[in-house]
Amino acid sequence: MDILDTHAYDRRQRRYMSCALFFSLLPFFLSTALYFYLWTPDSTGSIMSAAVKTAPALLLAAAVLSWNGGQSVLGVVGGLVCSAVGDWCLVWPEHFLHGMGAFAAAHLLYSFTFLSSNYSAYSASSSVGFRFLYLILFMIGGGFYIYIFPFLQTAPDSELLVPAVGIYVVLIAIMGALAIRSRHTATLLGSLSFMVSDLSLALQIFKATPPIEYGNALVMVTYYSAQLLIAVGDIKAVENKDDFSKWKRS
Repeated sequence: MDILDTHAYDRRQRRYMSCALFFSLLPFFLSTALYFYLWTPDSTGSIMSAAVKTAPALLLAAAVLSWNGGQSVLGVVGGLVCSAVGDWCLVWPEHFLHGMGAFAAAHLLYSFTFLSSNYSAYSASSSVGFRFLYLILFMIGGGFYIYIFPFLQTAPDSELLVPAVGIYVVLIAIMGALAIRSRHTATLLGSLSFMVSDLSLALQIFKATPPIEYGNALVMVTYYSAQLLIAVGDIKAVENKDDFSKWKRS
């Protein structure tokens, strides 16, 4: 097989994979469409609302598991399951701290995943520029926490919320920094979208900003987009690693 035939074969394989990936993600797209069609952000304490809200993350976890197998169980799959637990908890306001803990666990699992061998880090020659981006990211996180701190002090359970939100901001900033470190655009965009979703949610929950029109929609669109991009990024990362391993053996 000459080079042109090899390139043609590779293009066909990529097209086939893209189609197969799209069809494996169809349950996620349909469940997300159902969530926005029913649109029940204010239906607290409803089992139906909780089920509809958690379904997209669980279906994404199943899709990643079907593609990557056990390689992602303690990584992105675990993060998606923890996110689904967080989604379920947040339907009941009294379980807000439990939901935040579940999402913190998801960020930890995503961070460990981005450190794995599936994700290539940028070379030392470009590390100065990326250290600057890390600094900006942590400055944004620190600035956000300083801004929201007075609102946390006046919230119920402030003695728990003040340190818990601080730890959460650090965890999501670390996840974003590690996503920058990787070579995967989908992973980076997903992590940054997750940050936008979480920070927007915090501003609204702790009443740190005037009411935002379509604020709930902004939170959920960026949240589901983040989960989708992180999931697709992980599938691509594992695929690229497997392709590289095959090339080395050939």
